[in-house]
Amino acid sequence: MKRDLKIPKVTFRVRVGDEVETDGGCAIGGEWKNITTDDYFLGKRIVLFSLPGAFTPTCSSQQLPGFEGNYDKIKSMGIDEVYCVSVNDSYVMNAWAQQMNIKNVKMIPDGSGNFTRFMGMLIGKNHLGFGMRSWRYMAVINDGVIEKWFQEPGINNEGTDDDPYIESTPEKMLKYLDKTSINNNDGDNTANTNTTNMFKI
Repeated sequence: MKRDLKIPKVTFRVRVGDEVETDGGCAIGGEWKNITTDDYFLGKRIVLFSLPGAFTPTCSSQQLPGFEGNYDKIKSMGIDEVYCVSVNDSYVMNAWAQQMNIKNVKMIPDGSGNFTRFMGMLIGKNHLGFGMRSWRYMAVINDGVIEKWFQEPGINNEGTDDDPYIESTPEKMLKYLDKTSINNNDGDNTANTNTTNMFKI
């Protein structure tokens, strides 16, 4: 995928200010807010990673904690923020972040799946009872424009159990950021991925 492709304009419904009053209790006391992709991305250089679901094994044991653990290093390499997006509602994303003790990575709830669908990454996982979820990917987004794209191989909508975790790791991101800090973005910042599904609305 070539650079300069703008991300879609989407509004996310986000819960803010909720608190859990008792162990195992529901998060209450907050409010709903509308936060747009412009709010999240304009004027910033962002690392975005997407995963199939909160509380799922690879996402919880490797990908999310990996980006959290490398947050300071990633930010030191010219990145303003690190975002995690998943096709889960805001209650679920907030509860997952709390359980995982996430203090730095910002959680974006794509509850409707609209952002993921417009990015061409929405797939069916009905065979697992998940419904529609995101294929695993990550990107550097600079002022709302995709600078670099990483996508796991084998994207499919056929209900297979394949969920590779090779291309969207924090280690791959750090390698890219280190390279671009050295060569000042010379050359073609494109990923060797299949992006035929990108931005089909």
